[in-house]
Amino acid sequence: MAKLYFRYGAMGSSKTANAIMVRHNYLERGQKVLMLKPRLDNRDGETIVASRCGLRCECAFIEDLDRFDLTQFDCLIVDECQFLTKAQVERLVYVVDEIGVPVICYGLRADFQGNLFEGSQWLLAWADTIEEVKTICWCGRKATCNARVIGGRVVKEGEQIVLGGNESYVSLCRKHWAQGMLRQP
Repeated sequence: MAKLYFRYGAMGSSKTANAIMVRHNYLERGQKVLMLKPRLDNRDGETIVASRCGLRCECAFIEDLDRFDLTQFDCLIVDECQFLTKAQVERLVYVVDEIGVPVICYGLRADFQGNLFEGSQWLLAWADTIEEVKTICWCGRKATCNARVIGGRVVKEGEQIVLGGNESYVSLCRKHWAQGMLRQP
């Protein structure tokens, strides 16, 4: 039976690397995988999914999902799923429940202010399996929060979606996120 999976983690927890490796495992077994991402994520190139550790693969856009015969795939993998809309998550639920193809989504749970992203909210509500991809804060505790950093300081105001990587975001435990503490003084 197909399932909808939501695998979330803070920035830098290797979500994309995990997604690319899961894709590789399917391909290695002769199965067909459709790797997807939202069109707005253009940091690594238009149709590329890339991890910080250097793993890369081709992908399509979630917005083009209806162009594919989804019955031809053994699995769909979606990176940066926090950027999905409710309607896109509903479409993935349909793929799982009506077409019978498993969907594995990777993304952030919450933004730099601690608020849920739209895609994450609906995946938390509807996913069959929810798994955390863990990483750690500079203090050694589990990092669950994404801090936006501008000029060497944690900021908590601004647009919800500002694309960036290590230059713009750092994972912190809840305590150090609340304190805005990037490292021990």
